[in-house]
Amino acid sequence: MCACFYLPDQKRSALSFFTMGSSCSNNLGIPPGNGPNAVGCTDFMMDHTAEGTFFRLYYPCQEMESAEKPDWVPCKEYFNGLADFMKMNRALSERIFNYLFGSFKIPAYLDAPFKSNEKCPVIIFSHGLGAFRTLYSAICAEMASQGFIVASVEHRDQSASATYYFCDKPESERSNEWMYYRALRHGESEFPLRNKQVKQRADECILALDKLTEINSGISVQNVLETQFDWSTLKNSMDLCRIAVMGHSFGGATVIEALCKEVKFKCGVALDSWMTPLDDEIFPRVKQPIFFINSEKFQWAGNISRMKKLDSAVIQRKMITIRGTVHQSFPDFTFLTGNWIGKLMKLKGEIDPELAIDLCNNATLAFLQRHLGLEKNFNQWDPLIDGEDENLIPGTNVNLLHLSYSPCAQESVQRV
Repeated sequence: MCACFYLPDQKRSALSFFTMGSSCSNNLGIPPGNGPNAVGCTDFMMDHTAEGTFFRLYYPCQEMESAEKPDWVPCKEYFNGLADFMKMNRALSERIFNYLFGSFKIPAYLDAPFKSNEKCPVIIFSHGLGAFRTLYSAICAEMASQGFIVASVEHRDQSASATYYFCDKPESERSNEWMYYRALRHGESEFPLRNKQVKQRADECILALDKLTEINSGISVQNVLETQFDWSTLKNSMDLCRIAVMGHSFGGATVIEALCKEVKFKCGVALDSWMTPLDDEIFPRVKQPIFFINSEKFQWAGNISRMKKLDSAVIQRKMITIRGTVHQSFPDFTFLTGNWIGKLMKLKGEIDPELAIDLCNNATLAFLQRHLGLEKNFNQWDPLIDGEDENLIPGTNVNLLHLSYSPCAQESVQRV
């Protein structure tokens, strides 16, 4: 299962009861970036079709003390999409989600002016099943604060809980067309659908990179969202020799597919990757370094074995596991619920969420410095790449000697 937001059936009905005793505490919130740069964000939508790319861009920006920070969930349709994904009543869940999460903001300044003293390396980020472009802002904002330009793609393969595009109509008639999560149909096999989706997802990541390349070259691009951000300021801002692809869960599989399809991606970071959507035949064709960062509670032997098929004697393939983490320790939900609700909904593990995300981010930065040739101080975290920390396990905690059960059976337990 590679859902961004996992809630077991028996706990859904309890959610409305337990939230009556929960409030959006002042000490809850998405942690800001730790790097030296203030962080801005804006949205880009390529054209008036479902085939165009759509992403949230995070970037180093000018200090903007009074600037607006955008809502973490952009509008109610995303709550509806989460409800559909979790098979909950839309009207009820909208009230619950709005109560729990409606007041939270992204830790970045909306449409703030771009500012960097040097060319920025680039990361393309791919979300998990049932997620959308804003749900990994703790990771994306951290990368931007450390000097990266990050495009968090919102996928249109019907694996997002919700997304939209604008129909090509006269402006007075223009409306956004919503696309919601497409569940497996009764009796439908999972692999053909997910394999088709992962190929589209990789193409969408590559298309986002293509648009950033045009923007970097100074080509005027049409953003149909008509934001206040001045895209011309990004001319010659990106170091297009230093590009990585990163993603969580289904996004981790997307990382592997994108590396296979596009050599401009110099390395990949796969967070708790769900390997089921991938064809075995692509594994030997991936030539770039890969870093698998796993949670302690999600992985199983069949999935880890597929990761191990990417092992190489000549290309660095690394794996670590963060102790006390669950699958949802990577998206932002883990920061926005108290311990009681967070553990009920499997959004929190035993480890402090900020410690877990710092380990993930710092290990990622060290890996990116090593394989993008960055001249930064991220190598201070090199030991994390090898799991050298009391909160890390080198490799995996999963016993690979016992493969007598079916990985597909395990997936059916994990999947919503």
